[in-house]
Amino acid sequence: QVQLVESGGGLVQPGGSLKLSCTASGIIFSDANMAWYRQAPGKERELVAHISSRGATSYLDSVKARFTISRDNAKNTMYLQMNSLKPEDTGVYYCKAIKNFGRGPEYWGQGTQVTVSS
Repeated sequence: QVQLVESGGGLVQPGGSLKLSCTASGIIFSDANMAWYRQAPGKERELVAHISSRGATSYLDSVKARFTISRDNAKNTMYLQMNSLKPEDTGVYYCKAIKNFGRGPEYWGQGTQVTVSS
């Protein structure tokens, strides 16, 4: 019933920008905590940014000041604006939702590829 769909990934040069979107269905979006994760080849999945149901945000240290997480509850969509991209930002970016203000089950999207290369 729950579906998370990411979009907006692609190939960009270092210093470029991308904006990722995650659209959710099958949940009360405004009650869900949301997060972006990424996974590079040969590395474990890591938390990139988190936004609570109330809009409180947190970031991985290496992306802070370059990335901005946001949400539009009217559109059931979460965003990740990525600026000043670096090759080390390359990976598959995944959307995660946790229902019931973070107290419920969690769900994952299928991921979208981000490649930063010259």
